[in-house]
Amino acid sequence: MKKVLFIGGTGTISGACAASAAANGFDVTVLNRGRASITMPGVKNITADINDEAAAAGLIKDMDFDVVADFIAFTPEQAERSIRLFSGRTDQYIFISSASVYQKPLSYSVITEGTPLANPYWQYARDKIAIEERLMREYRNNGFPVTIVRPSHTYGDRSIPVCLHGAKGSFQVVKRILDGKAVIVPGDGTTWWTVTHNTDFAKGFIGLMGNPHAIGEAFHITSDESLTWNMIYDIIGRILGKKTVKLHVSTDMLCKFDPGWEGGLSGDKCVSVRFDNSKIKRTVPDFNAVTRFDQGAARTLEHILSHPECQVPDPEFESVCDRIVSAAEHFGI
Repeated sequence: MKKVLFIGGTGTISGACAASAAANGFDVTVLNRGRASITMPGVKNITADINDEAAAAGLIKDMDFDVVADFIAFTPEQAERSIRLFSGRTDQYIFISSASVYQKPLSYSVITEGTPLANPYWQYARDKIAIEERLMREYRNNGFPVTIVRPSHTYGDRSIPVCLHGAKGSFQVVKRILDGKAVIVPGDGTTWWTVTHNTDFAKGFIGLMGNPHAIGEAFHITSDESLTWNMIYDIIGRILGKKTVKLHVSTDMLCKFDPGWEGGLSGDKCVSVRFDNSKIKRTVPDFNAVTRFDQGAARTLEHILSHPECQVPDPEFESVCDRIVSAAEHFGI
């Protein structure tokens, strides 16, 4: 039985992967700060902050792993920490990067793993690129057994994918649709986007774990389905039994309302992309994303509306949206 350590392990992506790994016979240990845990047969939990390197090293000093999957490395300094902690201790270290690392603006809209990495709009993406480069250098120079995985927009039961939301998640957008209020859609809403259900992502991810053909390689794992943002919002409205009222506002104008939106919009969601998944399908022949967005969104919205803890209000985002709507009405946008 292969032993795997998940660093993180309770998020939208990592939780689905950890649960799938346990269901597929891996001996799973999850290391995180203890704010959440996985309670299922075959999963052990270690409470620690991986950024407290000395404490984490003490807890795992007698452990070796076939696979370490790190979902919470965001800076080059954290990459150095992982190299120190796991060199010689694992047969594979999987770094979860991001599809936002790919070139913006794109020179060709179909993305492969060979698409250049460059994102001048988003520090988050640039830090992920720096981590990738450091880990690959360690692989080339010292044999550090890295595999890089680049998720795109992946969702599960607890949150619905939208283009623009506040700090507390997407529920406030759902509430605006239910209340018949306009939702803000960047640009004209015709940007092509790819959303992937986390159970589909997990199938590809599990197929890379312990896979010798994945060492020293990078993969994105996404659905083959592409939709425009207009389509995504309309599907959400139909599931809710409401007509989605969409207010289209230029990305430049939105970034003036909140400069913090530039990375996620200009550096990611407002760039039309389609993903070529040939590489993950060659390496993991069983992988295929089977959840259409309308199916996955129906499941997600049912879960959100039946679980009050998922209905987190965001009055700050609501206020910003109302100001944008008022400005649009005033200027006749």
